[in-house]
Amino acid sequence: MNNDDVIATLNDLIETCKDGEQGFLTCSEDVKDLELKAYFTSRSARCADSAEELQELVLAYGGKPETSSHISGALHRRWVDIRSMISGKSEEAVLEECERGEDIAKRNYEDALAKALPDDVRRVVEAQYNGVRRNHDQVKNFRDHARAQR
Repeated sequence: MNNDDVIATLNDLIETCKDGEQGFLTCSEDVKDLELKAYFTSRSARCADSAEELQELVLAYGGKPETSSHISGALHRRWVDIRSMISGKSEEAVLEECERGEDIAKRNYEDALAKALPDDVRRVVEAQYNGVRRNHDQVKNFRDHARAQR
């Protein structure tokens, strides 16, 4: 894999992290439960940290790091807002949309890991992917709990 491909892959993951950062922040604003607010806020910060880590790798590989999210991420956040508004901002609806966002993040990381990444990049991407999987599973657990409360 040449440097340009590595940089493009990392920049795509940076956009994914930025999507997560903003998505979790949106979710934190749309729920009332203090535990969920704290969880979403901490996940937003962790996504920002992950983006910075990837940006440093892009610089190390001689590239210009991405600084924004995917357009699809912005559209997804608007959908979360609309769906939350329609459903009265039910925590279950917010969690369902958050899980959908984490499904996309998982897929983006899996696509990156399917490539022949340099070892130093692979280590970082694998570690972040494990975090994305944990986020997804935790959001799913929260969502299941919210469904059980109905």
